[in-house]
Amino acid sequence: MIELQNVVPRPLQSLGIRPDSTVFNTRCQFQAGKDHLILAPSGKGKSTLLHILYGLRKDWDGDVLWDGRSIRNWSSAEWTTVRSGRCTMVYQDLRLFPEQSAFDNIRINRDLAPHWDDHQIEEHAQTLGIDHLLGAKAGTLSYGQRQRVAILRALSQTFNWLFLDEPFSHLDAENTELALQLIRATVREQEAALLLVSLGEDYGLQDAERFIL
Repeated sequence: MIELQNVVPRPLQSLGIRPDSTVFNTRCQFQAGKDHLILAPSGKGKSTLLHILYGLRKDWDGDVLWDGRSIRNWSSAEWTTVRSGRCTMVYQDLRLFPEQSAFDNIRINRDLAPHWDDHQIEEHAQTLGIDHLLGAKAGTLSYGQRQRVAILRALSQTFNWLFLDEPFSHLDAENTELALQLIRATVREQEAALLLVSLGEDYGLQDAERFIL
């Protein structure tokens, strides 16, 4: 379980946290093995929230507990352990290495905590329609193609938590559905929790617990 206790990102303090937020400046819980959907317009802290949970930001007040332990003073080694086996993320800005191939970008996560072998990566890339691009440098791909590479990279490792930061923004309806099917199948296979932030689309996650920022 991940619990937030009156968390307020400092960059948002001057803008004000909306009084009906069910995440910031209140207590909320994200449950292990469950789907969670966080809805908010642009500029309300969706990426900031995921970066806090992933240990990438320190500019916030309150506390975050992972399984009852505060993350406030975790060491780099502790975060490395979490990111290499317990938690994985699709960033809004993707954070691929442009000079490396799509395949090598995917392998970066997989090699830390293997869940898929090379053959499975190729199979899932075919499902998402990018198997013919695995040898291409990531920087030469369209944004939608890179989004699919980033999704495969996140899913290729073992994880208990999957964080998704608007991962379908440049995908059409057909490719979004294909990616969603693969995401949900992999999450179920690993008995993991999913936490997706969205501008408003629920992407068919009708049974997910909903939050607003």
